[in-house]
Amino acid sequence: MIRVLIADDQALLRGSFRLLVDTAPDLVTVAEAATGTEAVALAAQEHPDVILMDIRMPEMDGIEATRQICATPGPHVLILTTFDLDAYVYSALRAGASGFLLKDTPPDDLLSAIHVIAAGDALLSPTITRRLIAEFTRRPTAPHPPPPVLASTTDREREVLTLIARGLSNTEIATHLHLSPATVKTHIGRLLAKLHARDRAQLVIAAYESGLVSIRATKDEPR
Repeated sequence: MIRVLIADDQALLRGSFRLLVDTAPDLVTVAEAATGTEAVALAAQEHPDVILMDIRMPEMDGIEATRQICATPGPHVLILTTFDLDAYVYSALRAGASGFLLKDTPPDDLLSAIHVIAAGDALLSPTITRRLIAEFTRRPTAPHPPPPVLASTTDREREVLTLIARGLSNTEIATHLHLSPATVKTHIGRLLAKLHARDRAQLVIAAYESGLVSIRATKDEPR
């Protein structure tokens, strides 16, 4: 059973999400939070697998709540936002979120997203990846952690990381590199361990902050 925490300052939305989640046979809502502060406290108390996190909430916003929750191994955070160009999405992913969806996403897509996030994958389509990259390149003066060291990675792992940064799925990476999906999954697992990344979203950021790929290369490379 996948345990879900819903964090949103609007009671009507929380109720709607809860009703949807609880209709799925393998999902259950364990708690609701109306503020970021409540989300952090309930995450520690209830140990959910997935948190549906709003960005704009009182007391503490969803970005800071995500940062505190993701500071230690635990729940995966899925950001729910009203606008697909929300300027805070980049910061939320940097804080450790595993992806984001619009609040008007079709119900079946939201349920599928919860399963994807719970499995430890990241919800980053090529379109979202490009927006993440664009936001990154707009913030050259923003404080960044030291670039991850790629010296411990193999040539093949760096090839896989480059394709992840371009927004390719595991299946697409396997086809591009003539590998089996299982081998691609193994390479990604090793990248996550070596780069101390929580998920695919963190690997995309690592690829750009390390200088392994550039936004120009992403635009010019064939798909």
